[in-house]
Amino acid sequence: MIDITIELVHQLVRTQFPDWANLEITAVEKNGHDNRTYRLGNERAVRLPSHERYAAAIDKEMLWLPVFKPLLSLPISVPLAKGEPTDEYPLPWSINRWIDGETLRHDNILNLQGFAKDLASFLKELQSIDASRGIPAGIQNFHRGGNLAVYNDEARMSIQALSGHYDQALLTEIWNSSLESKFQSTPVWLHGDIAVGNLIVKDGKLCGVIDFGTMGVGDPSSDLVMAWNFFDQSSRQLFLKLMDVDQDTVNRARGWALWKALITCVQQDKDSEASSWGNHVIQTILQDYKQS
Repeated sequence: MIDITIELVHQLVRTQFPDWANLEITAVEKNGHDNRTYRLGNERAVRLPSHERYAAAIDKEMLWLPVFKPLLSLPISVPLAKGEPTDEYPLPWSINRWIDGETLRHDNILNLQGFAKDLASFLKELQSIDASRGIPAGIQNFHRGGNLAVYNDEARMSIQALSGHYDQALLTEIWNSSLESKFQSTPVWLHGDIAVGNLIVKDGKLCGVIDFGTMGVGDPSSDLVMAWNFFDQSSRQLFLKLMDVDQDTVNRARGWALWKALITCVQQDKDSEASSWGNHVIQTILQDYKQS
């Protein structure tokens, strides 16, 4: 990971975008893993990849987000300018339009049912955009929208590592069900990382979506993981119904959610917030599977 500081951000903006050099720069409250974000004045945000493996997303967003913007009802983080690599920061970076609001939490939305409708509406709009010239899912977006089987070994090793905490046979059964079908429809656009950190809320409703770095074209099932990562049983059922997906798609989506939760529990300290999140998702998936 690259050591990114507010002093570095000041230097980059001052030398490459002097017209914005006098604007205040502040760190956002919650940063993601792939990128570091700083607010630039009131209307802009500086976004810097934390590692070279995430750097290709900058050009992808510069190309496609302006295309998406007029076709979506909700604001998205459209880039305003591209920053160039320097000796101090050797990767491309970007300045984006700031979307006012808060990162999604259970206590800042009006209700789960309404949020499920809003998120489903956004995803359906995204999927309806012409994807014929889009970037196929694969290494470029860590296989979001591609074949979940690329993570088969990792998932099975994680299940084994957690065998003392969960029913290994049941987790294996759920994982196997996610691999039994393959996406055979026309590829569509997907965000690639629909998670609480990338969904912005204002006045109790979804008001924006950010961080399209893992976008691609393929199977949209990986964009449905919020069904288990955030929703309760009734809102999960509503969300999946509104997305109009068949059981095979649900199984693949549940597999994406399970894989992420498994590796999080294995890779993170057991007392960490991330590990707690992973365990909660696994428990939700187990309960949902038993009830299905």
